[in-house]
Amino acid sequence: MKIFKSLSSGALRSLRSWKGVLIIWFFSLILISVFVIPMKGTMRTGFGSSMITERLRDGLDIEVISDLGPYLASLASYFFSGFFFVIFLGILLNTFFAGGLFQSIKGSKDIISVPCFFRASARYFWYFLGLYFMIIFMIIFFAFLIVGLPVGLTLQSGTPGPMTFIIGIIAVLVFSMAEVIFLLVADYARAWLVSSEKPAFFKALGFGFSETFGHFASSFPMMLILMVIQLLFGALVILVIRSWTPVTGGGVFLLFITTQILFYIKTLLKAWRFGSVTSLKETNKNIVPPNPPGGAL
Repeated sequence: MKIFKSLSSGALRSLRSWKGVLIIWFFSLILISVFVIPMKGTMRTGFGSSMITERLRDGLDIEVISDLGPYLASLASYFFSGFFFVIFLGILLNTFFAGGLFQSIKGSKDIISVPCFFRASARYFWYFLGLYFMIIFMIIFFAFLIVGLPVGLTLQSGTPGPMTFIIGIIAVLVFSMAEVIFLLVADYARAWLVSSEKPAFFKALGFGFSETFGHFASSFPMMLILMVIQLLFGALVILVIRSWTPVTGGGVFLLFITTQILFYIKTLLKAWRFGSVTSLKETNKNIVPPNPPGGAL
Protein backbone atom coordinates (compact mmCIF):
# COMPACT_ATOMS: atom_id res chain seq x y z
CA MET A 1 0.00 0.00 0.00
CA LYS A 2 2.84 2.38 0.92
CA ILE A 3 4.54 1.62 -2.40
CA PHE A 4 1.58 2.60 -4.57
CA LYS A 5 0.86 5.64 -2.40
CA SER A 6 4.43 6.83 -2.95
CA LEU A 7 4.22 6.09 -6.67
CA SER A 8 1.01 8.10 -7.04
CA SER A 9 2.42 10.93 -4.94
CA GLY A 10 5.61 10.89 -7.02
CA ALA A 11 3.59 11.08 -10.23
CA LEU A 12 1.70 14.13 -8.97
CA ARG A 13 4.93 15.77 -7.84
CA SER A 14 6.57 15.18 -11.23
CA LEU A 15 3.58 16.72 -13.03
CA ARG A 16 3.74 19.65 -10.64
CA SER A 17 7.39 20.21 -11.60
CA TRP A 18 6.71 20.16 -15.36
CA LYS A 19 8.24 23.60 -15.86
CA GLY A 20 11.44 22.49 -14.18
CA VAL A 21 11.48 19.48 -16.50
CA LEU A 22 10.98 21.91 -19.39
CA ILE A 23 14.08 23.83 -18.31
CA ILE A 24 16.11 20.60 -18.32
CA TRP A 25 14.75 19.69 -21.76
CA PHE A 26 15.61 23.13 -23.17
CA PHE A 27 19.22 23.14 -22.00
CA SER A 28 19.67 19.52 -23.11
CA LEU A 29 18.44 20.49 -26.57
CA ILE A 30 20.99 23.31 -26.70
CA LEU A 31 23.74 20.90 -25.66
CA ILE A 32 22.84 18.38 -28.35
CA SER A 33 22.54 21.15 -30.96
CA VAL A 34 26.08 22.32 -30.18
CA PHE A 35 27.27 18.84 -31.16
CA VAL A 36 24.92 18.01 -34.04
CA ILE A 37 24.80 21.25 -36.04
CA PRO A 38 28.56 21.56 -36.74
CA MET A 39 28.75 17.86 -37.63
CA LYS A 40 25.82 18.29 -40.00
CA GLY A 41 27.67 21.18 -41.66
CA THR A 42 30.77 19.04 -42.11
CA MET A 43 28.74 16.24 -43.67
CA ARG A 44 26.96 18.66 -45.98
CA THR A 45 30.31 20.06 -47.10
CA GLY A 46 31.66 16.56 -47.71
CA PHE A 47 28.62 15.20 -49.56
CA GLY A 48 27.88 18.35 -51.50
CA SER A 49 24.72 18.04 -53.52
CA SER A 50 24.67 14.21 -53.61
CA MET A 51 21.38 12.41 -53.03
CA ILE A 52 22.36 11.40 -49.53
CA THR A 53 18.80 10.80 -48.33
CA GLU A 54 17.98 8.47 -51.19
CA ARG A 55 21.21 6.53 -50.80
CA LEU A 56 20.81 6.02 -47.06
CA ARG A 57 17.09 5.29 -47.08
CA ASP A 58 17.56 1.53 -47.50
CA GLY A 59 20.50 1.24 -45.11
CA LEU A 60 24.19 2.06 -44.83
CA ASP A 61 25.94 2.56 -48.16
CA ILE A 62 29.74 2.24 -48.04
CA GLU A 63 30.04 4.45 -51.12
CA VAL A 64 28.36 7.25 -49.21
CA ILE A 65 31.09 7.12 -46.59
CA SER A 66 33.81 7.05 -49.24
CA ASP A 67 32.29 10.17 -50.84
CA LEU A 68 33.46 12.16 -47.83
CA GLY A 69 37.07 11.79 -48.98
CA PRO A 70 39.37 14.10 -46.97
CA TYR A 71 36.45 15.09 -44.73
CA LEU A 72 36.14 11.57 -43.31
CA ALA A 73 39.07 11.86 -40.90
CA SER A 74 37.97 15.24 -39.56
CA LEU A 75 34.38 14.03 -39.24
CA ALA A 76 35.43 10.91 -37.31
CA SER A 77 37.72 12.95 -35.05
CA TYR A 78 34.99 15.50 -34.40
CA PHE A 79 32.42 12.80 -33.72
CA PHE A 80 34.45 10.94 -31.08
CA SER A 81 35.81 14.03 -29.35
CA GLY A 82 32.47 15.82 -29.53
CA PHE A 83 30.57 12.76 -28.34
CA PHE A 84 32.63 12.41 -25.16
CA PHE A 85 32.52 16.17 -24.63
CA VAL A 86 28.71 16.13 -24.83
CA ILE A 87 28.56 13.16 -22.45
CA PHE A 88 30.74 15.01 -19.93
CA LEU A 89 28.72 18.22 -20.18
CA GLY A 90 25.52 16.18 -20.02
CA ILE A 91 26.63 14.69 -16.69
CA LEU A 92 27.35 18.16 -15.32
CA LEU A 93 24.07 19.53 -16.67
CA ASN A 94 21.92 16.72 -15.27
CA THR A 95 23.73 16.87 -11.93
CA PHE A 96 23.24 20.63 -11.74
CA PHE A 97 19.51 20.58 -12.46
CA ALA A 98 18.89 17.56 -10.22
CA GLY A 99 19.13 19.89 -7.22
CA GLY A 100 16.38 22.13 -8.55
CA LEU A 101 14.27 19.13 -9.50
CA PHE A 102 14.53 17.56 -6.04
CA GLN A 103 13.72 20.94 -4.52
CA SER A 104 10.59 21.27 -6.67
CA ILE A 105 9.21 17.85 -5.69
CA LYS A 106 9.55 18.25 -1.92
CA GLY A 107 6.50 17.85 0.29
CA SER A 108 5.15 21.36 -0.20
CA LYS A 109 2.35 21.66 -2.75
CA ASP A 110 3.61 25.07 -3.86
CA ILE A 111 5.40 25.35 -7.21
CA ILE A 112 8.79 26.95 -6.68
CA SER A 113 9.88 29.94 -8.74
CA VAL A 114 12.42 29.81 -11.54
CA PRO A 115 15.07 31.70 -9.50
CA CYS A 116 14.50 29.28 -6.61
CA PHE A 117 14.93 26.34 -9.02
CA PHE A 118 18.30 27.68 -10.20
CA ARG A 119 19.41 28.59 -6.67
CA ALA A 120 18.69 25.05 -5.49
CA SER A 121 20.55 23.67 -8.52
CA ALA A 122 23.60 25.77 -7.69
CA ARG A 123 23.43 25.13 -3.94
CA TYR A 124 23.44 21.33 -4.18
CA PHE A 125 25.59 20.95 -7.31
CA TRP A 126 28.84 19.95 -5.62
CA TYR A 127 27.07 17.62 -3.19
CA PHE A 128 25.21 15.93 -6.04
CA LEU A 129 28.33 15.73 -8.21
CA GLY A 130 30.24 14.06 -5.39
CA LEU A 131 27.40 11.59 -4.87
CA TYR A 132 27.30 10.86 -8.60
CA PHE A 133 30.98 9.95 -8.82
CA MET A 134 30.87 8.05 -5.53
CA ILE A 135 27.93 5.92 -6.69
CA ILE A 136 29.48 5.41 -10.13
CA PHE A 137 32.70 4.21 -8.48
CA MET A 138 30.72 1.78 -6.30
CA ILE A 139 28.81 0.46 -9.31
CA ILE A 140 32.00 -0.08 -11.33
CA PHE A 141 33.74 -1.78 -8.42
CA PHE A 142 30.72 -4.00 -7.77
CA ALA A 143 30.48 -4.85 -11.49
CA PHE A 144 34.11 -5.97 -11.47
CA LEU A 145 33.60 -7.95 -8.27
CA ILE A 146 30.32 -9.65 -9.24
CA VAL A 147 30.52 -9.90 -13.04
CA GLY A 148 34.09 -9.45 -14.22
CA LEU A 149 35.88 -11.55 -11.61
CA PRO A 150 33.69 -14.72 -11.71
CA VAL A 151 33.36 -14.71 -15.50
CA GLY A 152 37.09 -14.06 -15.90
CA LEU A 153 37.99 -16.94 -13.59
CA THR A 154 35.69 -19.35 -15.41
CA LEU A 155 37.15 -18.31 -18.77
CA GLN A 156 40.70 -18.86 -17.52
CA SER A 157 39.81 -22.33 -16.27
CA GLY A 158 39.37 -23.65 -19.81
CA THR A 159 37.10 -23.55 -22.86
CA PRO A 160 33.91 -21.57 -22.19
CA GLY A 161 30.96 -23.89 -21.67
CA PRO A 162 27.41 -23.88 -20.32
CA MET A 163 28.67 -23.22 -16.79
CA THR A 164 30.35 -20.00 -17.90
CA PHE A 165 27.12 -18.87 -19.52
CA ILE A 166 25.07 -19.71 -16.41
CA ILE A 167 27.53 -17.92 -14.12
CA GLY A 168 27.48 -14.90 -16.45
CA ILE A 169 23.66 -14.74 -16.42
CA ILE A 170 23.51 -15.03 -12.63
CA ALA A 171 26.23 -12.39 -12.21
CA VAL A 172 24.42 -9.95 -14.52
CA LEU A 173 21.13 -10.48 -12.67
CA VAL A 174 22.81 -9.90 -9.30
CA PHE A 175 24.53 -6.79 -10.64
CA SER A 176 21.23 -5.45 -12.04
CA MET A 177 19.58 -5.82 -8.65
CA ALA A 178 22.59 -4.16 -6.98
CA GLU A 179 22.39 -1.28 -9.45
CA VAL A 180 18.80 -0.65 -8.37
CA ILE A 181 20.00 -0.52 -4.75
CA PHE A 182 22.75 1.97 -5.59
CA LEU A 183 20.22 4.20 -7.37
CA LEU A 184 18.05 4.06 -4.26
CA VAL A 185 20.99 5.09 -2.10
CA ALA A 186 21.73 8.03 -4.39
CA ASP A 187 18.11 9.21 -4.54
CA TYR A 188 17.59 8.92 -0.78
CA ALA A 189 20.83 10.81 -0.18
CA ARG A 190 19.82 13.63 -2.53
CA ALA A 191 16.34 13.77 -1.03
CA TRP A 192 17.93 14.14 2.41
CA LEU A 193 20.26 16.89 1.21
CA VAL A 194 17.49 19.16 -0.09
CA SER A 195 15.44 18.69 3.09
CA SER A 196 18.32 19.28 5.51
CA GLU A 197 19.06 22.68 6.97
CA LYS A 198 22.77 21.83 7.10
CA PRO A 199 23.68 19.63 4.10
CA ALA A 200 26.60 17.29 4.62
CA PHE A 201 27.99 14.88 2.03
CA PHE A 202 28.85 11.85 4.17
CA LYS A 203 25.76 12.23 6.33
CA ALA A 204 23.68 12.19 3.15
CA LEU A 205 25.46 9.08 1.89
CA GLY A 206 25.02 7.35 5.25
CA PHE A 207 21.34 8.27 5.27
CA GLY A 208 20.99 6.84 1.77
CA PHE A 209 22.32 3.45 2.85
CA SER A 210 20.42 3.36 6.14
CA GLU A 211 17.13 4.37 4.52
CA THR A 212 17.56 1.90 1.66
CA PHE A 213 18.25 -1.11 3.86
CA GLY A 214 16.10 0.08 6.77
CA HIS A 215 13.01 0.19 4.51
CA PHE A 216 14.14 -2.33 1.91
CA ALA A 217 10.78 -4.14 1.70
CA SER A 218 9.08 -1.03 0.33
CA SER A 219 12.00 0.82 -1.28
CA PHE A 220 13.36 -1.91 -3.53
CA PRO A 221 10.06 -3.04 -5.15
CA MET A 222 9.07 0.58 -5.78
CA MET A 223 12.38 1.41 -7.45
CA LEU A 224 12.23 -1.83 -9.43
CA ILE A 225 8.80 -0.87 -10.79
CA LEU A 226 10.08 2.57 -11.79
CA MET A 227 13.19 1.16 -13.48
CA VAL A 228 11.16 -1.39 -15.47
CA ILE A 229 8.86 1.40 -16.67
CA GLN A 230 11.85 3.50 -17.69
CA LEU A 231 13.43 0.56 -19.53
CA LEU A 232 10.19 -0.18 -21.39
CA PHE A 233 9.87 3.46 -22.37
CA GLY A 234 13.50 3.50 -23.54
CA ALA A 235 12.80 0.43 -25.68
CA LEU A 236 9.77 2.21 -27.15
CA VAL A 237 11.90 5.25 -28.02
CA ILE A 238 14.49 3.07 -29.77
CA LEU A 239 11.75 1.23 -31.67
CA VAL A 240 10.19 4.49 -32.87
CA ILE A 241 13.50 5.97 -34.01
CA ARG A 242 14.66 2.79 -35.74
CA SER A 243 11.41 2.21 -37.60
CA TRP A 244 10.92 5.82 -38.72
CA THR A 245 12.91 6.77 -41.83
CA PRO A 246 11.79 10.21 -43.02
CA VAL A 247 12.41 11.02 -46.70
CA THR A 248 10.97 14.54 -46.83
CA GLY A 249 11.59 17.76 -44.98
CA GLY A 250 8.21 17.50 -43.29
CA GLY A 251 8.96 13.96 -42.17
CA VAL A 252 12.30 15.03 -40.68
CA PHE A 253 10.60 17.88 -38.82
CA LEU A 254 7.88 15.58 -37.51
CA LEU A 255 10.51 13.06 -36.35
CA PHE A 256 12.35 15.87 -34.56
CA ILE A 257 9.19 17.00 -32.75
CA THR A 258 8.36 13.41 -31.80
CA THR A 259 11.83 12.71 -30.41
CA GLN A 260 11.73 15.92 -28.36
CA ILE A 261 8.35 14.98 -26.88
CA LEU A 262 9.72 11.53 -26.04
CA PHE A 263 12.79 13.07 -24.41
CA TYR A 264 10.57 15.37 -22.34
CA ILE A 265 8.54 12.35 -21.19
CA LYS A 266 11.78 10.53 -20.35
CA THR A 267 12.84 13.43 -18.13
CA LEU A 268 9.37 13.49 -16.59
CA LEU A 269 9.76 9.80 -15.72
CA LYS A 270 13.02 10.60 -13.96
CA ALA A 271 11.20 13.30 -11.99
CA TRP A 272 8.59 10.65 -11.14
CA ARG A 273 11.36 8.48 -9.70
CA PHE A 274 12.75 11.36 -7.67
CA GLY A 275 9.28 12.28 -6.42
CA SER A 276 8.41 8.71 -5.46
CA VAL A 277 11.61 8.23 -3.47
CA THR A 278 11.13 11.61 -1.79
CA SER A 279 7.53 10.74 -0.93
CA LEU A 280 8.56 7.38 0.54
CA LYS A 281 11.30 9.07 2.57
CA GLU A 282 8.80 11.55 3.99
CA THR A 283 6.37 8.73 4.75
CA ASN A 284 9.05 6.70 6.51
CA LYS A 285 10.15 9.63 8.64
CA ASN A 286 6.73 11.29 8.84
CA ILE A 287 8.28 14.56 7.64
CA VAL A 288 6.29 17.44 6.18
CA PRO A 289 8.86 19.94 4.92
CA PRO A 290 8.09 23.67 5.16
CA ASN A 291 6.99 25.56 2.07
CA PRO A 292 10.00 26.59 -0.03
CA PRO A 293 10.48 30.30 -0.64
CA GLY A 294 9.48 31.80 -3.96
CA GLY A 295 6.36 32.44 -5.93
CA ALA A 296 4.81 30.54 -8.80
CA LEU A 297 7.12 29.08 -11.43
